[in-house]
Amino acid sequence: MNTAILLIGGNLGNRTAHLQQAVQLIDQQAGQVTKVSALYETAPWGNVQQPDYLNQALQITTPLEPLALLHAVMEIERAIGRIRQEKWGARVIDIDIIFYNDAIVSVPELKLPHPRMQYRRFVLAPLNEIAPDWIHPVLQQPVSALLEACKDDLPANKIN
Repeated sequence: MNTAILLIGGNLGNRTAHLQQAVQLIDQQAGQVTKVSALYETAPWGNVQQPDYLNQALQITTPLEPLALLHAVMEIERAIGRIRQEKWGARVIDIDIIFYNDAIVSVPELKLPHPRMQYRRFVLAPLNEIAPDWIHPVLQQPVSALLEACKDDLPANKIN
């Protein structure tokens, strides 16, 4: 079995319901969900002319290899209603693989660990809640140190 960290998020429709549906489908189709962060409301990154996002980090155990996991989460996105139109555009759901064990993967379809995670507070804040000691296999720093060093000043507010 493998351990993966995912970040799920969305900013269209019933954001909370879409995240709940994503967690349920991930648990059924991609791997057992073993840890779930709180929800974080975050400003959009990249294209700022869109609604705020809800984001959540998940830890899963999965029998799937990295590309098979990618295909599984992309199918879950489609099932929830994701239509890929524009980079950094508004979306019903987005599921990103942040870490997969301590693997370093670089193929056209998939880069692991996620190549921009260390620059994005909306990734690091929920990730730090469930895996603060996870060591980034390239940067050789724990998630907690990456969050502390993050220069992204967009807020990531924990929802109670």
